[in-house]
Amino acid sequence: MYSVKEAFYTLQGEGAQAGRPSVFCRFAGCNLWSGREKDRERSICRFCDTDFVGIDGQNGGRFYSASALAEHLQALWPDDQPDRARGKPYVVFTGGEPLLQLDIDLIEAMHLCGFEIGVETNGTLPAPEGIDWLCVSPKGSARLRQLSGQELKLVYPQSDATPAQFEQLDFEHFYLQPMDLTPRGEQGETMAATVSYCMTHPQWRLSLQMHKIAGID
Repeated sequence: MYSVKEAFYTLQGEGAQAGRPSVFCRFAGCNLWSGREKDRERSICRFCDTDFVGIDGQNGGRFYSASALAEHLQALWPDDQPDRARGKPYVVFTGGEPLLQLDIDLIEAMHLCGFEIGVETNGTLPAPEGIDWLCVSPKGSARLRQLSGQELKLVYPQSDATPAQFEQLDFEHFYLQPMDLTPRGEQGETMAATVSYCMTHPQWRLSLQMHKIAGID
């Protein structure tokens, strides 16, 4: 069974795949925070800006087989493209923590539907085989178990997760993303610090949350 908070068609907003049309599948649940404000300050990840509690979001629900969820997600991809090969269907499994639920059965079902599969994970769980684009985003002091992939995207700054801790890992792309502190009025400071770090450490590239800038989901 898969518990999905929400699923929708949009543009990928962050990292190396930014701007790409995508079906997002946000699984419910995480292993680093309950998702409830009362638990935030006691959690390993304290800066999450995502609602992943429950299954009450857009196109959310419980799915009792991989094929049922794959068909549900496939239906969200536009079917009026004259040449699907020009825009290969792409699904992003995220959360919460998607690797609590994503398994080989669902990966195979999505591939059978013609989808390329992206995953955004905190890296504390090993990824199953078959993922096409794996993005690991380390969180605080949580121990990484997934040490390779296509993209490492680090929210910056984190006192207990510095870029130097990860720069020797086996990833194709390294991104720093300014921590979103907008409600506290500090976004300018984190942006400047992130830009400065990338300028002085060219291994790292700047990732912005394009979807927030563009005003899309």
